[in-house]
Amino acid sequence: MSGLIRGYIRIVDAVNHRVGRIVMYGIFVLMGILLWSSISKTFFLPSLWTLEMAQFVMVAYYILGGPYSIQLGSNVRMDLLYGGWSVRKKAWFDLLTVLFLIFYLCVLLYGAVSSTAYSLGYWGSEPFSYFGGLLTGSEEIGRMERSSTAWRPYLWPIKGVMVLGMFLMLLQCISELLKDVLRLKGETI
Repeated sequence: MSGLIRGYIRIVDAVNHRVGRIVMYGIFVLMGILLWSSISKTFFLPSLWTLEMAQFVMVAYYILGGPYSIQLGSNVRMDLLYGGWSVRKKAWFDLLTVLFLIFYLCVLLYGAVSSTAYSLGYWGSEPFSYFGGLLTGSEEIGRMERSSTAWRPYLWPIKGVMVLGMFLMLLQCISELLKDVLRLKGETI
């Protein structure tokens, strides 16, 4: 069983490490968009797409970079107490708090999947069965949701990024939970 747990941790950590390292450069994409926005507003006609595209890039940067941040341990902790604890006490505390985080992420993932289904034109109450129906051909994409701005982009791509980010975050939290279990057993990771 320990080998299976270690395999899961290794795979999830590797995927989130690679995704995080790639998404890390999204800040330069965001800077480029905002630079173009400033230039176009100063010297040319203002671009309609820049503000909303900057928001989309920032969402992708934040959501897809979150699992990498958790993996590196760069999330915020109350180090006033936590820093002086033993490894075993930290593992117990992390194990307890990550359970709350996993519950919260499950709720967020359900909401993200529902919102993505809505953006694809599904107005029912069973978003997971809708996506299953899309795969089997029994469901069709309806009238797609668009932004209410002048640019009017489709919203399903950024909502799909949110689903992917929440899913990767959930996998990383389960990996952290399993690491804490191994620490409590006295095993090295």
